Amino acid sequence: MNSLKKALLAGVGAAIITKEKAEETLNDFVQQGRVSAKDARAMAHRIAKDGRREFASVRTEVEGKLLDLAQRADGQAQARIAALEARVAELQGRKKSAAKSAKRPKAKAKGA
Repeated sequence: MNSLKKALLAGVGAAIITKEKAEETLNDFVQQGRVSAKDARAMAHRIAKDGRREFASVRTEVEGKLLDLAQRADGQAQARIAALEARVAELQGRKKSAAKSAKRPKAKAKGA
């Protein structure tokens, strides 16, 4: 989980840097007269919208994978618990059988 947290934080950091770089580039374009301020705002809006959509998509994908991992881990844990319960039942049965055979009197040998 710690690795996942670090990866997500790195992604957020990259998104912030990308946003700042995009804004810087658009400001340079406006200053150079390559685009108008209005067009730059529209581009920034579009970039932000695309970024939010991409973030939502990645978040959904990551959540799905985490849920799948949790379900598989739970399934594996349930299988291990069932195997241990079966083993305990088997050992309890052996213990009862051993206790019963220890209580039975031994038959005396004939001809002694």
